[in-house]
Amino acid sequence: MNNLLEKDTVKRVEFFLKKFNPNLKIIILKKTARTARDAASSLKCNLGAIIKSLVFKSNGDFVICLVSGDKKCSLNKLKKILFKKNLSMANADEVKKITGFSIGGVAPVAHLKKLNIFIDKSLKRFDFVYGAAGHPDCVFKISYNDLVKMTNGLEQEIIE
Repeated sequence: MNNLLEKDTVKRVEFFLKKFNPNLKIIILKKTARTARDAASSLKCNLGAIIKSLVFKSNGDFVICLVSGDKKCSLNKLKKILFKKNLSMANADEVKKITGFSIGGVAPVAHLKKLNIFIDKSLKRFDFVYGAAGHPDCVFKISYNDLVKMTNGLEQEIIE
């Protein structure tokens, strides 16, 4: 179980976290967190406190949206913000190529390519939120304000 911390993707996230704040730690879950519901169950926290990292594409451009686990990202709101007519979810191969992470372990930070990050304001309801840390069984805990600072994300109303 602890060899998860040796995985390159997890190490990349940990390096990024420690650079931002040496006190941030990777939490290894006893049960998988491939979905927000799994993560909330494993952490015994509110589903909304789980950060879903969703990658969208439009004509070869990619963005990542950090959305509360109990909410759904609105494609229409995102299209208006981005001034794009065509927008869709990136597929698993694209997500891996752009972020360096597999779906289920996509961290809000430490992506292979520089991405614009949009943060759903509904995450603000929680003192702490949990993001994937490069593997479906690894997460980290962070305050909403620190998440915004660490990601340089733009706070938006992007839920349905």
